[in-house]
Amino acid sequence: MVSNGSGERENGTDSAPRRSRKERAASDPEQAPQSREQAPQSRVGWSPYDEGARSRAPLWFALGGVVVLGLLGGGIAVMWKAGGPSTVETATPRRTSAPLPAAPPGKYGFAADRSTDPDPISVKEIFGKKKKLTVSGRGYEMTITSKDKKCTDGALGDKLQKALKAGKCNQLVRASFRDKEGKVIGTIGVANLTTSKTASAVAKSGDSKNYVKPLTGKDSVTKFLGSGSGGANISTHGHYAIMVWFQNKDGTKPDKKGSKRLYEAISDITKATVFKALDNRTLSGSPLT
Repeated sequence: MVSNGSGERENGTDSAPRRSRKERAASDPEQAPQSREQAPQSRVGWSPYDEGARSRAPLWFALGGVVVLGLLGGGIAVMWKAGGPSTVETATPRRTSAPLPAAPPGKYGFAADRSTDPDPISVKEIFGKKKKLTVSGRGYEMTITSKDKKCTDGALGDKLQKALKAGKCNQLVRASFRDKEGKVIGTIGVANLTTSKTASAVAKSGDSKNYVKPLTGKDSVTKFLGSGSGGANISTHGHYAIMVWFQNKDGTKPDKKGSKRLYEAISDITKATVFKALDNRTLSGSPLT
C-alpha cells in the first residue's frame, strides 16, 4: 500500500474496495455464523420420532406403500375370480399329494365292477357309526345290524337266492331302523355282487315273494319286523344290490298316505347312509372312512 498526498492509503493494485464483514458473510456461506437453529438429528439415522417435515415423509411413504400393495393384492384376487388363471401369469402350484386315479367311464365309475372296487364293505361304512340320524327334521334310529356269512341267509325266496349265488355275492350287510315316533320300521340290506350286470339280475328277481329278510330287533318297536304287510324293493348301484323292506309297526297294510311315508323313510335313511358310502366308492374306489 502507498499514501497519497492527503495522507490516505491506497492499494498498490487496482482492486475493489474492501468489503465489510457483513457483506463477506452474505456472499460466502462457509463464513456464515454457526449460531442458526437447526432441526435435531437422530443418532441412529432416520427415525419416525424425529421432529419436523423430514421425519414425516418416510413415514407417510411407508404407509402409502402398504396401501399400494394392498390394492395390488386385491386387484389380483379380482382378476382371478373374474377371468380365471389366464389373466394373471403365476407359477403353477406344486402338487403336494399323489393325484387320484381317474374313475372308469360310466355312471357308477369304480363301483361299476368289483374288479375296480375290490375292498370289502362293512356295517359301519354302509350304515354309519351313529345310531341316530335326522333328515329334514325327521328322526330315525338304527336298532340292530348284521353281517351274514352267506348272502342267502339274509334273503327270502328261491329266485332271489339263486340270483345272489349266480352273481357270486360274497357279502350281505343288513340294518334295521325305526322312526322317532315308533310307527315306521324297516330293514335295509346291501349285497356285494361281481358286476353291474349281475346286480341288475338280482334286482329283477325281486317281487312279493323275493326280498330281503327282515332283521328283527330286540327293542320294543323293531321286534315286530316281518309281521303283517309291508313294502319291498330291490335297486342297484353299480355292482351292489340295495334291498329294502319297510312296514307299519302294527303290521297294517299301508294306505296311500302310509305308503308315501314308508317311501319317505326309505329315501331319508338310504340317502344319509347307504348311498353316501356307495357314492364315495363310485368316485374313489375306496371305502368311506
